[in-house]
Amino acid sequence: MRLLVSGSPHPASANSRLLDAFAALDPASAYKSADYLADLPVFQPALDKSPIPEIVTRWRREVGVAEAVIVCTPAYLHNIPGVLKNALDWLASSGELNAVPTIAMTFTPGPPRGARAMQSLLWSLTALNARVLTSAELYQSDAIWADNGELAESDLSEMIAALASLLDE
Repeated sequence: MRLLVSGSPHPASANSRLLDAFAALDPASAYKSADYLADLPVFQPALDKSPIPEIVTRWRREVGVAEAVIVCTPAYLHNIPGVLKNALDWLASSGELNAVPTIAMTFTPGPPRGARAMQSLLWSLTALNARVLTSAELYQSDAIWADNGELAESDLSEMIAALASLLDE
C-alpha cells in the first residue's frame, strides 16, 4: 500500500485532488489516503506515552506498513502547514518513516511559491530518516482538470506518472 499524505486538511483542496490524480494515473498500485491528519492531537511529548491516542496509533500503523509515502503540500507562510508538521512530529519518537521510500511534492498556485515549503518538508523528512526518492515543486497553474474532476492529460499528468514510476524501481 502506498500512503497519500496531503498537507492540506481540506479533502477537496488542490493538494488532495492532485494526490487523487496520482492514484488514478497508477491504477495497478494500491493507494490509501491519510485524510485524518487534522484529527491528530497537537504533538506533546507528554502525550507520547501509553495510552497513545488511537488516531496517533492509526497514523503510525499506516505509515509503518506503507511500501511508500507520497506527500503533497501547499505553502503556508513559506512553510508546510501546521497539520502536516504536527503529523510528522508524531513520527519522531516512534520511527515509522525510517527508510520508507518517500516522494515530496509541493502544489502551489505558481512559481516561485512552494520552494521554501519544500525545504521545510525536506528538513522534516530528513530528520525522520525517510528515504526521499525525489522532490517536485508542482504548480496549480499547470493543472488542467477534466469535466469529471480528474487531471487531464498534460505536462503535469506526465510528471505525476513519472513520479509514480519511481516507486516501481
